[in-house]
Amino acid sequence: MDEIRSLGLPESSLPEPIRRTALHDTLVGRLRDMIIEGHLSPGTRLNEGQLGQMLGVSRTPLREAIKYLASEGLVELVPSRGAVVKRFGAKDVKDMLSVLATLEELAGRLACASARDEEIAEIRALHDRMVRHYKAGDRLEYYKLNQAIHTRIVAISGNAALAEVHGMLQTRLKRIRFVGHEGPEKWAAAVGEHEEMVAALEARDADRLSEVLGRHLKKAWERVSETLEGAGR
Repeated sequence: MDEIRSLGLPESSLPEPIRRTALHDTLVGRLRDMIIEGHLSPGTRLNEGQLGQMLGVSRTPLREAIKYLASEGLVELVPSRGAVVKRFGAKDVKDMLSVLATLEELAGRLACASARDEEIAEIRALHDRMVRHYKAGDRLEYYKLNQAIHTRIVAISGNAALAEVHGMLQTRLKRIRFVGHEGPEKWAAAVGEHEEMVAALEARDADRLSEVLGRHLKKAWERVSETLEGAGR
C-alpha cells in the first residue's frame, strides 16, 4: 500500500484488482459443459493447440483448466497421451450411483429434520425454474438446475462430510447423469421424480423423501445402463 501511495494516487481512485480467476472459471465451465453435452466424448484426447484456437485462449490458462477438471475426475492425465476425457465403465457408474443413493437418502432424512423453511422454499424455486427449462426443451440448463437441487438438499442436511463425498461423486457423474435425460420418456420420468422430491421435502416427510431419492438414483442407473453397456463399457 505504501508503494501505491508513492505513485501519488488517492486511495479512492485506485483501480479494482484484476480477477485472475475469471478466465480460469470461464474456461473450466466451458470445457465441463463440452464434456457433459458429449462434444468431448469419453476417451477423447484434449489437444491444447486445437482447443486453444477454438476457444481463443493461450495454452497456459487452458492447461490449468484441464488440470482442474482432472482434479474433479472428469479428465484423466495419461502418460504419453496427455489429457483424456475420463471413461467410466458400467460397473464404475453403477457403484458410484449406489453410493450416491445412500448418501442422498440420509441427506433427505437430515434435511427434513433440520432445514429452515426458507431453504426449502429456495429448492422449490430451483425446481420451478428447472421445469420451465424442461418445457422449453433446454437440456443443459435443465440439467444444471437438476444437479443444483440435489446439491442443495445435501447442503441443507447440515452434514459437511456427507456433502464433501457427495460433491466428488456427483461431479464425476456429470456426463452420465446428463445422458440419463435423453429421450422424452426418460426426461419426463426424471421430472416427475423431482416433483415428488420437492413435495416430500415441503411436507418434511423424511421416509417419503428418502424413498424417492433412493428410487430416483436407482432409476438413473436404469436410464443410463443400456447406453453404457451398449457401448461396451
